[in-house]
Order: sequence, then C-alpha cells, then structure tokens
Amino acid sequence: MNAADARHLLVVYHSRSGGTQALADAAIAGAESDEIDGVEVRVRAAFDATIDDVRWCEGIVLGTPENFGYMSGALKDFFERIYYALLDETRGLPYALFVKGGHDGEGAVRSVERIVTGLGWKAALAPVLVVGELDDAALERCHELGITFAAGLEAGVF
Repeated sequence: MNAADARHLLVVYHSRSGGTQALADAAIAGAESDEIDGVEVRVRAAFDATIDDVRWCEGIVLGTPENFGYMSGALKDFFERIYYALLDETRGLPYALFVKGGHDGEGAVRSVERIVTGLGWKAALAPVLVVGELDDAALERCHELGITFAAGLEAGVF
C-alpha cells in the first residue's frame, strides 16, 4: 500500500510521571508494528494535539493517567479545544483508550467515555485499564491495543 492510501491513526496522551508514557510507547509500538503496512501513525501530547490532527485521522487512541478519579487535565484541555469545533464533523470516529490508574481508574474511564459519547465517537475496543505498578503484562495489553486498533483501521473494520 502506498502512503497516499494509508489510513491515519492519531495517538493523543498525557504523562507526567512516566507510567502513562510507557503504556503509550507500547501502544504506539503495536500500531507501528511491521505487521501493519497501511496505517500512518501520528503521535501528539495532549497539550499539543490540534483540531487539524483530529480532522486528519480516521481513528484515535487516547491515553491518560487517573488524576483525582478523573482524566488528566491535559486530556481534558484537549477535549475542550476540539469539542465544539468538531462536534458535528467527527461523529462515528473510532477510538480506543488506555488509562494508568492509581486508585481504580474507573472514574478516568467514565470521564473520557462521557465526552466521547457527546462527540459521537465509537469505542472500537474495550479500554485498557492498568492499576498500580506497571508490569510486562500491562505493557503487552497496550501493545495489543495498538496493533489491534491499527489492524482494524487497515482492514476497514472500523
């Protein structure tokens, strides 16, 4: 597949202490795996992601730590900057989510799900929620999220 025919996957995440960064790195490595030929991956920190980045993509992977039982302020800032501009433009956009939880992570998952529901985005995969210390199994789950999402985009499944 040539670059002009590639599907576009955007990864938007925030990490302050490094845990979410490690999960993001695993998801990105999965999405950019040699097994995936027809997907171009663009990675943006939540504060740097723009409306044009979202317009560019055909699927989005979101990553956040759990902060005070909620998504990170940076991911919330991202949503605040894109929400109304893209409200009617990106309905049906497939997304996936990973959360690095400190307590139970459920509040962070729910907070993201409320906003993407308002945007009309569709969950392509179940969220990956990692609570506590990172281990190889957690990193593998995020790698699988990345490769599965990219393969689904490549195949036109979502």
